[in-house]
Amino acid sequence: MHILVLTPTLPYPLHQGGAIRNYGILHGLHAAGHEITLLSFEDQRTNISETPLAHLCAQVYTVPVPTRTARHRIRDLFLSPQPDLVRRLRSKQFIQMLCSVLESQSFNLVQFEGLEMTRYIPIVRQYQPLARLCYDAHNAEYALQEVIAQVDQQSARRWLAAVYSRIQARRIKRFEHYICQQVDLVVAVSDEDAQALKDFRPDNAVTVVPNGIFVQDYAQSTEALDLGEKALVFTGKMDYRPNVDAMLWFTEDILPCVQVQQSQTVLYIVGQKPHARLEALRSHPAIVVTGRVEDVKPYLYSAAVYVAPLRMGSGTRLKILEAMAAGCAVVATDLAAAGLPSEVRQNLITADTPEDISASIIRLLENPQERLLMGKQAQLSVQQHYDWSALLPHLLTAYKEIELG
Repeated sequence: MHILVLTPTLPYPLHQGGAIRNYGILHGLHAAGHEITLLSFEDQRTNISETPLAHLCAQVYTVPVPTRTARHRIRDLFLSPQPDLVRRLRSKQFIQMLCSVLESQSFNLVQFEGLEMTRYIPIVRQYQPLARLCYDAHNAEYALQEVIAQVDQQSARRWLAAVYSRIQARRIKRFEHYICQQVDLVVAVSDEDAQALKDFRPDNAVTVVPNGIFVQDYAQSTEALDLGEKALVFTGKMDYRPNVDAMLWFTEDILPCVQVQQSQTVLYIVGQKPHARLEALRSHPAIVVTGRVEDVKPYLYSAAVYVAPLRMGSGTRLKILEAMAAGCAVVATDLAAAGLPSEVRQNLITADTPEDISASIIRLLENPQERLLMGKQAQLSVQQHYDWSALLPHLLTAYKEIELG
């Protein structure tokens, strides 16, 4: 089968959740014998021949990420009925490249990775009306925006942001409803997301293919860092709103409670593009904001406790899967652990109040043997449930159900 995959970012290097998921899918489809053409945005010029994508894909085409300023977003808020997420990757260059690819090749399936890429569905339908279309929903985006609005409205400083998210949630819901009716297959990353999207489908059919990782890649190595005995680690793309909120909440309401009993505790915030709202944290003596790193695994190997204090988001959190696969003891909110089956959830600690989260972290910092045992059990459970070898067959089965093989 010849498959065209459209992605909002190049699926390599693996520095964010979307790239990790998209790379895993490309890897699995290639291993299953399918021919893949990839068309992607990229924010910096990459020599594709030096990446694994050259092996996984028959062709790789890229165009630069379009410039979108705050002025554009404000203009579209008042002048366009479309959600901001969908307009973010509006690009004439991408349209030209897509048309060229569709004119020169024939595809059995076109797969859209994320809601922002579905804006190009009409072009695909125009050029190749017989191709099957798959929308891989990395989030139930309207539900995510509703949660963001609920959190923001709790702070007077964030009321305008909450109003903005409410508007976006309504627009996204309309758009998601439309898209789910335009494609042959909708894929969600969790049962909760599937439930949020199924009413948008005439047949209520949404296939669940959770986020996954290559567990063996996270096996303990000798590569580690000296972060201290009381290191807390959080990883993620640090201009992503749920991650920014998590770290501001954690540093304001949770970390001080931990330090009362564990004064040597240091928090490492690991991830690219730290948002301006995090800038003040750099001056805190017990907080390290790393920015982009080549590989998060050394930080995971060196963590005493991995924290995932998310109050916003949807789907299965790849950051938690990575931490568990690396043998970390994990403390997460219920929302951060959403989508994980009970067999996996039992190998991490969930807590939702600052008091409960800080108490759980303190307990683990005081009990290294408990941390070690929890990490080993976490590795085993993730290998069983979230290695791509266990997940990709669900996607291949879904293709067969729309008469593709």
